[in-house]
Amino acid sequence: MAHWHFAGERIVAGFSRCWRRLGAGGLALAALLVCVPPAYAWGPRGHRIVARLAEAQLTPPARAEAQRLLALRDAQHLSQVANWADDLRDSNPALFHRTERLHFVNFHSSDCVFVPPRDCWRGECAVAAIEKYSAILANRGNRPALRAEALAFVVHFVADVHQPLHAGYRPDAGGNDFQVHFEGRGTNLHRVWDSGLLDTVQLSTAAYARKLGAERTPIETGGTPAGWAEESCRIDRDDGVYPATHVIGGAYVERERPIAEMRLRQTGARLAALLNRDLAKG
Repeated sequence: MAHWHFAGERIVAGFSRCWRRLGAGGLALAALLVCVPPAYAWGPRGHRIVARLAEAQLTPPARAEAQRLLALRDAQHLSQVANWADDLRDSNPALFHRTERLHFVNFHSSDCVFVPPRDCWRGECAVAAIEKYSAILANRGNRPALRAEALAFVVHFVADVHQPLHAGYRPDAGGNDFQVHFEGRGTNLHRVWDSGLLDTVQLSTAAYARKLGAERTPIETGGTPAGWAEESCRIDRDDGVYPATHVIGGAYVERERPIAEMRLRQTGARLAALLNRDLAKG
C-alpha cells in the first residue's frame, strides 16, 4: 500500500526501515542513496501553483464567495490557504492527526480500480475527503467558519489526489521508501515528485503558474475524485514514474516533468470547476 508518514515517530521508523533494507551489504549503495525522512503531498510550491491556476478560472460569483470565506482566515487568495492542511502538522497536531489519512488513497491492486470498502476504509482517504468537504462548502446553511475550513481542505486534497504517488498500490509508502540519487544527493522518489521535478524549472511560483496557465495543449478536465485517483494510480503504474535504476538523471526529468505539469494543469481546471459549482450555490 502507498502510505505517507507524518508523525515524528513514523519518520524515525522510516529511517530505520531504510537502513535495514541497505543492510551490511548495502554500504556501497548507501554512498549514493542517503536515507532521508518521508515526504508528503505536492510541495508547497505545487499546491500554490494549483491554487493560482484554479483562482484564475473562477467565475465572478464563485470568486466573490471565495474571497468572503478566505477573509475569515485572514487570506485574500486560495494560494494562501493551499498548504494549510499540511501546516497543521505543526500548528494543530491534534487536527493533523485526525486528517492525516485524508491526503492519499491506498489502492490495494494494480488494476487501479477504486473500491471504497477496500481502498477507503471508514472514509479515510482523499477521495472521501474531497466529497465530504465539498458538501460542507456547498451548504450555505453551515457556519461560515466551517465552510472556510472546508474550502482550505478542498483546495489541498484535490491537489493531493492528482499527485501520482498519492494514489499508488506499491508497498513503499508512496515512494517514500524508494530511495534515489537526484541532483547529486540522496532523496526518495516521493520527494522528487513533490518538489524536485518542479524545482528544475527556474521560475518563481507566480511565473510558473502563468506559464502553465498559458499552455494550450489540451488536457482532460472534469471527472470525479475517484476517477482522478484512478488516473494517478495508472500514471504511477504505467508512465515510467518508477525509474529502472535508483539514479534519476536529465532524461527522467525531461520525460516525467511534463506529466507532473499536466497534472497541475488538470488539478487547477478541475478544482476551479468544483469551486464554481459549490461556491455559486444560493
